Amino acid sequence: MSESQPLVLALPKGRILKELLPLLAAAGIEPEPAFRDESARQLRFTTNIPGLDVVRVRSFDVATFVAFGAAQLGVAGNDVLMEFDYPELYAPVDLGIGYCRLAVAEPASLHAQDDPSRWSHIRIATKYPEVTRRHFARRGVQAECIKLNGAMELAPTLGLCRRIVDLVSTGSTLAANNLVEVETIAEVTSRLIVNRAALKTRPEEVGRWVEAFRECANAA
Repeated sequence: MSESQPLVLALPKGRILKELLPLLAAAGIEPEPAFRDESARQLRFTTNIPGLDVVRVRSFDVATFVAFGAAQLGVAGNDVLMEFDYPELYAPVDLGIGYCRLAVAEPASLHAQDDPSRWSHIRIATKYPEVTRRHFARRGVQAECIKLNGAMELAPTLGLCRRIVDLVSTGSTLAANNLVEVETIAEVTSRLIVNRAALKTRPEEVGRWVEAFRECANAA
């Protein structure tokens, strides 16, 4: 990308975006009005900053857009960064938003008689197969992962598998589906991520936004 083209900041849809808006404002970024309209079909938006556009995409896709240089900056949870492990990404700032945890859960009825320390092979439904396999491999457990993109809590109920790995915030969704947490794989927060090549080719522009977000996160 040439320096005459706008920098692109990739932002995640949904809950994290609502938490992120005050940080954007503190950094002096005000997207055009359509950005706040969740029904808008537009995906790329101008901002009040000349030379900076924002795009609104699925949280998992933020990392891919930034890793491959389609966006130079983005905001993604470290759950996504752990899953993809892109070497092209640099995550210099923990924004301190989007707190949750990546956890293993199973039905309460199973948990009452289960001993996770005795697991050797498990079948598990998750959106995070790579993180899950690595986590259990460190414990010497073979994890057969079934990839699902949502409605994880249905998997044990419908007999797809007995356990899941998913993001947990309050735990209310697990409780509503008679599931309990067994262990935490990782604490999760959202990070400012940067394309390493962009940081080298446009260091002043990219570096300025890294510092701006760092100051805002520290002040929050």
